[in-house]
Amino acid sequence: MPYPLRLHHETPGWVKSGATFHLRLRVAKEQQTPLIDPVLAKALLSAFENYHERQHWHCSLALLMPDHAHALIAFPVDGSMTRTVGAWKRYTTRFEGVRWQTNFFDHRIRHDREFAETWHYILRNPVAKSLCQIETEWPWSWRPDSKHSDP
Repeated sequence: MPYPLRLHHETPGWVKSGATFHLRLRVAKEQQTPLIDPVLAKALLSAFENYHERQHWHCSLALLMPDHAHALIAFPVDGSMTRTVGAWKRYTTRFEGVRWQTNFFDHRIRHDREFAETWHYILRNPVAKSLCQIETEWPWSWRPDSKHSDP
């Protein structure tokens, strides 16, 4: 069977409402500007915040890397993960010129310990890639409450 050209990311019916997912969105090879370009990064983090404030999703954490973005997101009961992420990507393509890969990675967070581990993995990503020395130096992340303490 050939590999599917599109993956369908939907929350299974048996998953509790409000489940959090770790999403990773990669840019297409044609994308010239890194996501951490200061002007682009501010616009993308603002777009994460806008979708959060408009209740299209509940974003606990979003972090930009040069060629991908990580986020911890829960979707409304009546919201489609595929449609919501697709609309966000179309918006950032139209208004910010970002060229995204068609698909995205998603992993459902199953318990509090996994949430904390994923949270720390995301924040450590720039340090692991030698983009900064310590997590708190990385300017390209957003969370609903900037005074939010670690989980």
